[in-house]
Amino acid sequence: MDTVEELNGTYFYAGKSNLTAGEMLFMIFCEHTVDQFGLGIVDFGAIVAILSGRNDQSTRAKPMGATKGTSYASKAARTVFKKSKFPFGISLPTWLGGYTPWTTRRVMVRNIAPFVGRSIPLLGIIVLAADVSEITYKSIRDYNMIARENDKLW
Repeated sequence: MDTVEELNGTYFYAGKSNLTAGEMLFMIFCEHTVDQFGLGIVDFGAIVAILSGRNDQSTRAKPMGATKGTSYASKAARTVFKKSKFPFGISLPTWLGGYTPWTTRRVMVRNIAPFVGRSIPLLGIIVLAADVSEITYKSIRDYNMIARENDKLW
């Protein structure tokens, strides 16, 4: 964080003067976003994982009601694991149908390949959700340390 002062009911932050409380919060949020995504490797991997899960690849004919297409992650997992199954007949849950909780459905699978192929994009979503949560927490924390009592959040 840069120099912080209060001038005539407005704020001075990061070299900018006459900022309202909302403008200062936005500047703090932007700083934390740059800090969080500045490292890059993990976040880039998360984006690649999410994009590799798009089911835009053509595939064999599927039964009626099945999701059309397959993903790069699924093709790669099937290449590596082929038809390997989990030991002892274990079934694990995977998610089908989309990236929002309202469009997904849970399916139990015994083969390793579909489990891995469907879990890769989910891991990317979890990493990005953790990033957004951390940015939001740090921004609100720092803003509340600076802001006047009546401008504080929560």
